[in-house]
Amino acid sequence: MLLLKVISHLLDYPTQALFDAKDELLCVVEQSDISVETQTGLTGFICELTQRDLYDVQESYDLLFDRGRALSLLLFEHVHGESRDRGQAMVDLMNVYKANGFEVDSSQLPDYIPLYLEFLSLQTPEFIQEWLGDISHILTMLSERLKERDCYYKVLLDSLIEVSGVEVERAEIAQAVSKEERDDTVEAIDKEWEDREIRFDDPAVGQCPSAGIQQSQNALDPNTVHQVPIKWHEADAAQVSGL
Repeated sequence: MLLLKVISHLLDYPTQALFDAKDELLCVVEQSDISVETQTGLTGFICELTQRDLYDVQESYDLLFDRGRALSLLLFEHVHGESRDRGQAMVDLMNVYKANGFEVDSSQLPDYIPLYLEFLSLQTPEFIQEWLGDISHILTMLSERLKERDCYYKVLLDSLIEVSGVEVERAEIAQAVSKEERDDTVEAIDKEWEDREIRFDDPAVGQCPSAGIQQSQNALDPNTVHQVPIKWHEADAAQVSGL
């Protein structure tokens, strides 16, 4: 599905090559089997993005996605945080890529959303819907956080949700997001980097390092929103076990 490849490039770090491919991107969107509203939103995003100065766009991108964890484009950041499970999930996902003939030629981690979309763009429509459906709650969460910041990147996440065909309870996720504290402010970043006071009566002392690491405060709260781990389907599991 070429549309996923287009959205993958639009969610990735903006480059001159992306700007130069504007007409090709618009052509794919206009020929895609999506709603008129989504098509209009995507074409508007592409036009607005590419008419800006590239360096300004790159700076805005860095401030948006690389400052704080709330809008991280790493899927497992929102599922596992800094827990040990994240490493195994990375291995599992990489094995699924290999089992399906997808060679990763990138320095990015396997759960980087643009890379995940690149992989899905080569799969069948049924596979695409199921695997996008697996992360639909994460996509909705990111969309709602972008909405809170009045950011036009929101249309990219909403387009993926439409392709997934999943009906997500947005109201519940929106309510949870509305109660979050921003983690991209100077104060929040300073607090994140503060040295924690060492107390020898702290029960966490003596545990393995990962046991004392908490997930991002902006991760989905399982008490308010269902966390949806990425599922590995039986066919893929069988392929992976044979590697």
